[in-house]
Amino acid sequence: MKKIVVIGANEFQFPLIEKANELGYETHVFAWEDGAVSKEIADYFYPISIVEKEIILEKCREIQPDAVMTIASDLANITAQYVARKLGLVCNSEKCVEQTTNKYAMRQALKNGGIKTPYFFKVENASELRNQMPNPEYPLIVKPTDRSGSRGIFKVTDESQLEEAIRCAAEYSFEHKAIVEGYLEGKEYSCECISYQGKHTLLAITEKYTTGAPSFIERGHIQPSGLSKEVAESVRTTVYNALDVLQVENGPSHTEIRISGKKINIIEIGSRMGGDCIGSHLVQLSTGIDFVKATIDVAVGQEPQIAIPQNNASGIRFVFDESDLETLSQIEKCHANQLVHVSALEELYSRTIVDSGSRLGFYVVNGTNRENVKELLQLEDDEYIV
Repeated sequence: MKKIVVIGANEFQFPLIEKANELGYETHVFAWEDGAVSKEIADYFYPISIVEKEIILEKCREIQPDAVMTIASDLANITAQYVARKLGLVCNSEKCVEQTTNKYAMRQALKNGGIKTPYFFKVENASELRNQMPNPEYPLIVKPTDRSGSRGIFKVTDESQLEEAIRCAAEYSFEHKAIVEGYLEGKEYSCECISYQGKHTLLAITEKYTTGAPSFIERGHIQPSGLSKEVAESVRTTVYNALDVLQVENGPSHTEIRISGKKINIIEIGSRMGGDCIGSHLVQLSTGIDFVKATIDVAVGQEPQIAIPQNNASGIRFVFDESDLETLSQIEKCHANQLVHVSALEELYSRTIVDSGSRLGFYVVNGTNRENVKELLQLEDDEYIV
């Protein structure tokens, strides 16, 4: 029996482990036991932190897997790619992983590769920024150099907010650094791709809804995006160029962009599947393409067979407050046949929502078109959009 090692066991890894099981692979899963909700479906579970690369590598030498992989996590992706590379399995280069998990390295690579970027600086504190940029241009964005999930992101509109934003962002960062960059105008989208030996295939473009400034925490997502064919083609060209520059050759990618008119601006790119059920649920519901299976195929060295996309729609809404639960209740009463998945729901106000990881739950729906899904989820465009 062929074997697959999965790094991570939270809820977003569940579809990967489930799909691997369905395809007949023996699954070996590494993660801290606390919060490892996916361990119950793994054939073998190892209570080892995903950051313990060397320990996991030594255990994998015994397992002799056919692939080492993860979805929806930058931190797990670093370990998965490292272990796969050491074992001679399909993966992206060390340089690629560095450039797609560190925002400063990413901006530098994109700039050097001729991709349009805002100004950007890597700093530890506000004084260091002022030495590099005596008169900061507002508004600007401050975020950790190496975190995901909307952690530590701030839109800064004047001098009084700058020092605290940089301090907080650096505290969130594993390397205790913040990246300060020019603010990009426009509505936010993401682009979901699969790559095999350097050939990229765009699977879907996702319309994103956030809390807006200052932290831009995702409230929901819808596919398809509603973009015109002309703009969607510009997105494809821009994203493929950026993936080449960042040396993304194998596996899924998730590119976050802002679109203002016909201007396509890249926020960041991950050499892994997008979180928030975008890759694991929405892509297949809206297009019929099994993104998780395609990801497994690439990891084991097989070219993915991408079906002709279907024209359906899907979406997800995250639980922040009573209105989110009221919307869920309405869907359950009137459109239960379109309710695909409801996560475990935390008690309202059990904690302050400061990033994606602190949201209280979510629900996924499908539909015949984008307007139908948007109406079901009652998602509204962000007021901050220019």
